[in-house]
Amino acid sequence: MKKVYKILLIVTLAMGILGVGSMAGLYFWAASDLPGFKNITDYNPPLVTTVYSRNHKVLGYFYKEKRFLVRMDEMNQFLPKAFLAAEDASFYQHDGVDFTAISRAFVANMKSGAKTQGGSTITQQIIKRLLLTPEKSYKRKLKEAILAFRLEHYLEKDEILTIYLNQIYLGAGAYGVEAAARTYFGKHVDQLSIAECALLAGLPQAPSRYDPLRHPERAKARQLYVLGQMYEHNWISRDEYNKAVEEQLVYKSMEDPSWKHGPYFLEEVRRWLIDKYGEETVYKGGLNVYTSCDMKHQDAATEAVKDGLEASTRRRGWRGPLLELKPAEYAGFLASEIIPEPELRPGKWVKVLVTKVSKKEAAVKFGKYAATMPVTSMKWCRTPDVKKAPEDVRPKKDATKILKKGDVVWARLDKAFFKDGSEVNFNQVDPDTDTLGDVSWAVSLMQKPVVQGALVSMDPKTGDVLAMVGGYTFGGSQGSQFNRATQAKRQPGSAFKPIVYSTAMDNGFTPASIMMDAPFVYTDMEAGKLWKPQNFEGVFYGPTLLRTALVKSRNLVTIRLARKMSIDKIIQRAKDMGLETEFPRDLSVALGSASVTLLNMVEAYSTFARGGSRVKARLVLSVNSAWGELLYDSKPEIVDAISPQTAYIMCNLMKEVVQHGTGWRAKVLRRPVAGKTGTTNNEQDAWYMGYSPYLVTGVFVGFDQLTPMGKWETGSRAASPLWVSYRKKVEKDYPYEDFPQPDGVVMAKIDAASGLLAGPGSSKTFFLPFKEGTQPTRTASGSGEDGGDGGSGSSEDLFKQTF
Repeated sequence: MKKVYKILLIVTLAMGILGVGSMAGLYFWAASDLPGFKNITDYNPPLVTTVYSRNHKVLGYFYKEKRFLVRMDEMNQFLPKAFLAAEDASFYQHDGVDFTAISRAFVANMKSGAKTQGGSTITQQIIKRLLLTPEKSYKRKLKEAILAFRLEHYLEKDEILTIYLNQIYLGAGAYGVEAAARTYFGKHVDQLSIAECALLAGLPQAPSRYDPLRHPERAKARQLYVLGQMYEHNWISRDEYNKAVEEQLVYKSMEDPSWKHGPYFLEEVRRWLIDKYGEETVYKGGLNVYTSCDMKHQDAATEAVKDGLEASTRRRGWRGPLLELKPAEYAGFLASEIIPEPELRPGKWVKVLVTKVSKKEAAVKFGKYAATMPVTSMKWCRTPDVKKAPEDVRPKKDATKILKKGDVVWARLDKAFFKDGSEVNFNQVDPDTDTLGDVSWAVSLMQKPVVQGALVSMDPKTGDVLAMVGGYTFGGSQGSQFNRATQAKRQPGSAFKPIVYSTAMDNGFTPASIMMDAPFVYTDMEAGKLWKPQNFEGVFYGPTLLRTALVKSRNLVTIRLARKMSIDKIIQRAKDMGLETEFPRDLSVALGSASVTLLNMVEAYSTFARGGSRVKARLVLSVNSAWGELLYDSKPEIVDAISPQTAYIMCNLMKEVVQHGTGWRAKVLRRPVAGKTGTTNNEQDAWYMGYSPYLVTGVFVGFDQLTPMGKWETGSRAASPLWVSYRKKVEKDYPYEDFPQPDGVVMAKIDAASGLLAGPGSSKTFFLPFKEGTQPTRTASGSGEDGGDGGSGSSEDLFKQTF
């Protein structure tokens, strides 16, 4: 008997040793190629990069996975509990593997004959998602358990749970609880109710199956299960449970503002970020980017460019319908152009089908609605002709000469009418609850512009770019992501002249110096060509004050002035003011033949607004990491360029451009603003550069391909209206401020004819600034005596200029 016990003991010990050995072998087999779990402790998941405006509003997001990092203390306290109730109720008791849950799941699955429950803990789920492949095998499962046990002894429980709540995929493109809260409820995680927490906690098991947007019944059933588990574990009270069960869930996604406000600004920031940090960091690094964009300025600028380009295209005439449909195609078109009723508001553009045309109006349809388009909205529809301005052509008065049945055109909704003829008051219509019913519309014929434009507005004190528009529209089938504010180099024309005249003020000339406005012929010996520049008006004005030459934008005076000073001095001045381009080394540079970007011109003009120093434009002010670490902090880059006295004289002269010259439209602001228009040959490019001490704004208008815009499409007509439209919306936010007069500048009353001090017989006078000591000392006799002060206005000198 003893022998039998001895044998059994030996066998038992042998089996035990064999079992332990087998377990050890199994462990080492599974653990032989385990990944390093410590990488999880440096949790760095793909996160959304958020770009903010200066008003702390979100300008846009960049991401591969929509995930926002949040800490436990930033969540509703019931949110982690809801996930624990749904996924791992004993999370705070186990060491990474819950053998009780595994046994329970095994029994349940055996009974049902299918996998209905899982036994993985939250720690195991993290290991599976972050370290292991999705392969289904016993070896992977064993690796998962080993790594989970190790991780539990390396991180705190709250740290593991935080990683899980930020990592988990919850459907609809949302990764982590913050993204899910925004996607399903339009809220942040600290604003969720218990009912909403339970809904989100039910999603990890099967995000598509329980998607509340597509399967609300399933989602509700799963939510009730989670609430029941929370109540069973005493994590919520009976009252909280009942309230959560009865709560009516309202699904609403938080709006993504990306590419809706300031898309060109946002794209410029995106390119800057990628250049500095790389695409991987921008789309996965969760950066917080703070920009100079001011939403009010940006929206005002966008609207100004849009309205200005639409007005520009109407001045050129009617290009024709978008489509010409046959009767059999009418129904298909109307069915395809259904617009949600809440979007149907005055000002909205829609594609309409012309169903009938008479001399006075056209009947049109869109979707289920009928509309009337009066001929008064078509008076601009002349045949395009770049040689004729709108004033040269009679307005159209017959709709049958413009439209025909079957045409598809753009129309702007103007007014809506009920059946009884009363007008719909949209101020009393709630787009979320009210329906328009059976209404008819009055619409206007419209046309999408082909001409493009850009606007940049900058705070000259700091260089902060408050608004940037790079084209008519950024997205959509007709949009263009090419930024005409930063990527297009175009000739600024006469907008370059202030640089020439500022050079003159430092080379022996004054605003009262006189130059001859007469025919000029320049021989280009290298090219073997003759250049015969002219004034825009095609006439010559004889002896002219430099003040008047700039105010009236006289080309011939500017060229003669440039020849007297030398091209090199003008080019150097342009470089000192920050212009970055290749300058032609001939007299054409004085008329703005060097191509520059609009943003660069705004930087150059900041020299005048700042009183002599220029500032570099700033779009990105600072960048923080996802964890709040400061990665980049911008400081204004300021460089001295010209003297304060020269800057003030130019400001004074360009204020005269607004009051008495081509910049006259800016007078509507009733403020001290300075500006200069620019127009290139054949009206291919139109510019308006205008500024005050607190805001520098530049506008460019032109076709992407060098094409004439049409007669009289100058900087004054084509560009300055956009500038004025934008500035009218933001000007009242600034106090009234004039350019401060520095020491070393004196004012003198000047005779317009001679450039001398005004005398009793002077018929026309100007009050002009001078550097102290350069002002005229002689008084005009009133007999048309020519000026001699400054060495540029004597009769002999003027005679030489003519020939």
